[in-house]
Amino acid sequence: MRYAPAAAALSLALALSASVGFAGPRNPAPQAVSLLAAGDAALRAGDTQSAVDAFEAALTVDPGYTPILLRLAEAARASELQGKAIRYYREALAREPRNVDALAGEGAALAEKGALAKAREKLAQVEKACGTNDCAPAQALLAAIARGPAPRIKTAEVVLPDAKPAQAN
Repeated sequence: MRYAPAAAALSLALALSASVGFAGPRNPAPQAVSLLAAGDAALRAGDTQSAVDAFEAALTVDPGYTPILLRLAEAARASELQGKAIRYYREALAREPRNVDALAGEGAALAEKGALAKAREKLAQVEKACGTNDCAPAQALLAAIARGPAPRIKTAEVVLPDAKPAQAN
């Protein structure tokens, strides 16, 4: 009799955790789907700010849908904001640690930022997670590592004129 409440609580906890483990991927909210489509169209058109706006609105509508974070990260990379993209990828990985697209995206952003050693570590994780030789995310990450860091914007040098100022008499 003393163990009945503890046994009931333990069995309830096990039943709930088992049911969560068998849950498949969930569908996003219908309004989020339309916002994702609008964001994808804007991103393909090169309008990254409109894409970010649509993706952020979709995240507001359905904050638990992880692929929205991946789309935000893609838009950040398109805007050459690799640090922000890495933050989105890591948030997606915190939700889904085995998300191969998030691992590969983070690795590509690291490679674009110049952290090639960390990108190679991500490549090893992606290859381990994929388990096959024809893994598209692994191939994309390998190509990003081969391209190397994105060229940095150089500032113009200050060139002083050779003419000497006229002196007042």
